[in-house]
Amino acid sequence: MMLNTKNHVVGLHRAHVGSLNASVVHPRDVLKCAILNNAASLIVSHQHPSGDPTPSMEDIEVTRRLAEAGKIIGIEVLDHLIVSHTGKYVSFKEKGYL
Repeated sequence: MMLNTKNHVVGLHRAHVGSLNASVVHPRDVLKCAILNNAASLIVSHQHPSGDPTPSMEDIEVTRRLAEAGKIIGIEVLDHLIVSHTGKYVSFKEKGYL
């Protein structure tokens, strides 16, 4: 979800569709759309089909890389949400990962 300076949504973009248990995410693919939409910030999310929204080490690392890349180009990553079909979710901001 791409946001302007007033945190209003200016666009939605699906960057990846992963396999059953993995997805390769590159910050350039996520940030490209944000740049093209003149976004000031982002909220990223993905689903854990298992129903357990606990972040994996890969989730944490990708989020860290995405936040670093965003900082360099001036697009803040406000949060990363992991959601599940059970209604459970994890906010990286709430957990202190961002």
